[in-house]
Amino acid sequence: MRYIDVMDGQGFSVSGRAATRIAELAATAPGAPALRIAVLAGGCSGFQYRFELDSRPQPDDVVISRAGARVVIDPTSLDLLAGAELDYTDELMGSHFTVRNPNATSSCGCGSSFSID
Repeated sequence: MRYIDVMDGQGFSVSGRAATRIAELAATAPGAPALRIAVLAGGCSGFQYRFELDSRPQPDDVVISRAGARVVIDPTSLDLLAGAELDYTDELMGSHFTVRNPNATSSCGCGSSFSID
């Protein structure tokens, strides 16, 4: 595992809102989990994001820390997330994590899947 601070997160950043929400979720779950972000094949646009709490990072994961919150990303997903930002929105229509990914050339309406040309 490689541990890095969000400020030198290989072009992937975590907003303050996302860090706060991750820390809140981790505080209520056993095992001090981190938020795992993965990019998987599938979804209506070709790739989709997966978010889950994970207490057991893998040896090749990159662990990004900000304000007491940890995000784990596997190297393949990190390549597809270069330059992206994880954010958290809490709106009338619902709350959710979202990724602003400059590599995505198109995305679905809900923002959970994207394509890269």
